Amino acid sequence: MVTITDLVKELKFLRKGRGLFASQIADRIGPALRHVCAVDEADPPAVIRRKVAERLEQLARDLPADIGIAVLAAFAICSEARFRLYQERVEWAAGRLNRDPRTARRRVDEGIEHLAQLAIAGSTGPSPANAPAPAETGWHTTELRLMVALDRPEPEVIEQRDIVSAQDGLTELELAMTLAAPAERARLDAFVIYGGTLTEHRMETTYRRSFTLALPRPLARGEPHEVAVQFRLSDGRAMQPYIVCVPRHRCAVFDLRVRFDPVRSPERIWLLRGVFERDIDDPVRAGEVVTVDPAGELHLTFRNLTSGLAYGARWG
Repeated sequence: MVTITDLVKELKFLRKGRGLFASQIADRIGPALRHVCAVDEADPPAVIRRKVAERLEQLARDLPADIGIAVLAAFAICSEARFRLYQERVEWAAGRLNRDPRTARRRVDEGIEHLAQLAIAGSTGPSPANAPAPAETGWHTTELRLMVALDRPEPEVIEQRDIVSAQDGLTELELAMTLAAPAERARLDAFVIYGGTLTEHRMETTYRRSFTLALPRPLARGEPHEVAVQFRLSDGRAMQPYIVCVPRHRCAVFDLRVRFDPVRSPERIWLLRGVFERDIDDPVRAGEVVTVDPAGELHLTFRNLTSGLAYGARWG
């Protein structure tokens, strides 16, 4: 029987040294972790790392953003924090959270406790030795390309997305967009360019609209697919002075192009790289300033995005 205490102990052992990239990873994964991550005795090191990383990353999505960042760094799951020593990863997390290392260590400890609780809550007890490992559900993005045209009366956005299915039989994708004005007062039209059929539009919150895209056929686990959707907003005032991607699913590359009206180009544009959602429209503006080219266009690229954090640009 796997207990929270056992799992916490094993997670704290795993975070030492290089974390998931320890050379003898099979010796670092105890019975509790093997159970909740569906690691088999015959799995090679690369498979062990993948299974544990995917499971911990999945559980971390249910954590507060600051705790999630800290624990993903602690295990070296976050690509930007794959340092040789645990203390180096804690210091990276402290800088990312704008906190001191002692606070970051507390966030890691809190996160490990939460991960263990979530993992045990979702566990149904030991599986037979020959039972198949449970498949990761959903999908993730290998590349998202967003092209935004603000030099016309009705702003337009083209979203091209390359995805990979993480399950057998994937039949639809959930997409969403957040507006400045209440969604019922701003008409947002969506048109599929290729890759599926829009089957449902709905208001997820007062300002957020979600869309269901039915795929042409079910996808198998690991199968890639490409989609492209055009969005047109009837009222430019319903658009926030920023464009960001806040990934719900894993996203490897986000390529953003924004074309501003050269007559009304913003005085200043700030780069947003891995910021908390609540900080996007904070009156206190900070961060790296970027500029447009002579055509009034901005081009930014982000890699290995962290789920729940915002990437893009803000202007004023």
